Amino acid sequence: MGLLSEGSPLSWEDTKRLADHVRKHGVVQFINLYNRLRDRQGDMLKWGDEVEYILVKFNDEEKTAKVSLNAEKYLSLLQEKEREDPNNVKSLWRPEYGAYMIEGTPGKPYGGLLAHFNVVEANMQYRRQEASKLLEPGEVLMSLTNFPRLGAPDFTDPPAVPTPQDGASKSLFFPDQAIFLGHPRFQTLTRNIRSRRGEKVAINLPIFKDENVKLPFRENLIELGDDGSSEKAAKDDHVYMDAMGFGMGCCCLQLTFQACNIEEARTLYDQLTPLCPIMLALTAASPFYRGYVTDVDCRWNVISSSVDCRTREERGLEPLKENKFQISKSRYDSIDSYLSEEGAKYNDVKLIYDEDIYKQLLDNGIDKLLAQHIAHLFIRDTVSLFSEKVNQNDLEDTDHFENIQSTNWQTMRFKPPPSNSSIGWRVEFRPCEVQITDFENAAIVCFVVLLTRVILSFKLNLLIPISKVDENMSRAQKRDALRTEKFWFRKDITSNAKQTNNEDEITEFTIDEIVNGKEDIFPGLIPLVYSYLASMDADADTHCTIQRYIKLIERRASGELLTTASWLRKEVLSHPDYKKDSKISQKINYDLLKKIHDLETNKISCPELLGPCTVSKTTETIPVAMKKAENCVSSVDC
Repeated sequence: MGLLSEGSPLSWEDTKRLADHVRKHGVVQFINLYNRLRDRQGDMLKWGDEVEYILVKFNDEEKTAKVSLNAEKYLSLLQEKEREDPNNVKSLWRPEYGAYMIEGTPGKPYGGLLAHFNVVEANMQYRRQEASKLLEPGEVLMSLTNFPRLGAPDFTDPPAVPTPQDGASKSLFFPDQAIFLGHPRFQTLTRNIRSRRGEKVAINLPIFKDENVKLPFRENLIELGDDGSSEKAAKDDHVYMDAMGFGMGCCCLQLTFQACNIEEARTLYDQLTPLCPIMLALTAASPFYRGYVTDVDCRWNVISSSVDCRTREERGLEPLKENKFQISKSRYDSIDSYLSEEGAKYNDVKLIYDEDIYKQLLDNGIDKLLAQHIAHLFIRDTVSLFSEKVNQNDLEDTDHFENIQSTNWQTMRFKPPPSNSSIGWRVEFRPCEVQITDFENAAIVCFVVLLTRVILSFKLNLLIPISKVDENMSRAQKRDALRTEKFWFRKDITSNAKQTNNEDEITEFTIDEIVNGKEDIFPGLIPLVYSYLASMDADADTHCTIQRYIKLIERRASGELLTTASWLRKEVLSHPDYKKDSKISQKINYDLLKKIHDLETNKISCPELLGPCTVSKTTETIPVAMKKAENCVSSVDC
């Protein structure tokens, strides 16, 4: 979720008044950090995953499933081990936006040995078991991108009622009690994003037009307490949502990589960017919102709209008067520029940035591309500030920089080393939707990690114009995009990255062709992964583990297996209670989530989603596999 400063949150009026103060000192803090660490070399490959979970409460008598608002209680218990012995834990736990959400990560980062792939799934299983042991009867922990009835009537346990005229969200559907209350950041962000925008956020997703959906589809919002503003913001034939919780209340799967130095971090940032929409479509897992079946498969635009704090001027709806810039995107969106010299020629979208900050960065020895990137991030205001953090030592502190950096939620994040830390330059890969099972999530994580090794080892060139990446992001979220859409991709990814950019370098491929290859035209990402693995010395367990994961990715990409979104949609549309009206009733929701939980706990199999091999074939138990990994010494891959 980003920076979690402790302290007393300031009102929006005080935060707004201090926006320039935060920007000014944040830039100075970055300059000081950069000049201190720009020449840092020789860091080992380290990486880790972040899995976000939803707490669900089943009532088997009433046949209901609701989100359980108990995250704060369980989080406190889960963090006890870390507080007692922070250097000897197998998992770390952090709060997330929802009062029904928690985030789990490995206790220590993984390293450069292929043997670490044996431990990823085991650690995910350990996290799930560790949290599940604490739960009350009827409660379960689920890795689900979006709760299908989030914002529908009576979706929380205990019951909570929206307050359209009061509170942080002022939502017609999403009660403030569903926001995590154990840290003030979340309600503060919610209130300040709405206040800065000057109105509630507006999210509109096309309804799935099944045969019994009355068209034009439009809900009566006045009877829910609308003052007329939501009625104006809602679109015909769309599911309307009006709160940050509908986006930040979704779950995702993210990875962070430590690079050897700043240049390798910039290379990875750029080369992974064209893969963001590909992996988004491959991991699509969220077709349901507010109890309706929609005509999209992914969460990305939902989150983007849910934190869109741009004013009407900044959105180009009114002439600039109070604001400095017209800004084309929400602060949660795809990146707007590459950072490496090889990527510069593909920066074909006009980059909006603060000229004064840009000049300040140049004058302090920061190159043009990185200076533009930082100056672009800093066109945003802070939307959360704590009184204890206003005055800082810019030579040592970085909270003002991180305040802006961590609230630019983009597909990729370029992360400088923290002050006074052993951690190096990093990149964060952020597009993936979380999957139902630990097997799937481990497969995705290991596949992306392998791609980073292939990119660096083979010096691949995946760069395409930023405008085409944006097009791909839009296509990736469409219903069944994996099977029906084509995506811009580079024809020859083994060519020198320094050659001239021209239109003939790219064409449109299916995801099957990008991942598995197209004979005599494109090699495919998986064949390149196999070429890389052929040069590595992997033991039998490791080889078997990687083979399982790669087979899942291969079959998903080819369309042989369903995406999570397609499977979820099929389950609802084929439910005996479904009335072809695109509505998900309490009973349909209950049956669906029961089946999902059975999948997560290996009580049932699902070959159409997971293929024939879902149970780990490693010869070691989870504790033994994890102990072996802890004793591994990471190799230096740089």
